[in-house]
Amino acid sequence: MDHPIFHMIGGGPRPVAPFSHAVEADGWVILTGQMPTDPAAPDAPLPEGVEAQTRRVMENLEIVLNGVGLDLSHVVQCRCFLTEFERDYAAFNETYKSFFPADRLPARTTVGVTALAVGALVEIDCIARRPE
Repeated sequence: MDHPIFHMIGGGPRPVAPFSHAVEADGWVILTGQMPTDPAAPDAPLPEGVEAQTRRVMENLEIVLNGVGLDLSHVVQCRCFLTEFERDYAAFNETYKSFFPADRLPARTTVGVTALAVGALVEIDCIARRPE
């Protein structure tokens, strides 16, 4: 096994806890869960509603992926966390799926949670694989 590489992406979202944006080993790239914060204005209020927050989270995942030379087409699995599962699940799904081709949806788990950092409604982490 290759030694892990710990990535912090310049211009990426400001971490809300002590973590790397991504850790890479043997072609696998594991991204830390992203929040709906704006990398250009990290102290700005969060976007209103689950759709806007989901878009911002997905855009933040794209920033981290691009920072390691990948994109959403390399994502093989996502874990999604919603604070208002029953209320937001359908709207979340509509926004989330717009980021992937219908025939290339990653494996996914979505969990309802009691709270997320920074008062977010949604957080998503993912695993990507480098092409061989």
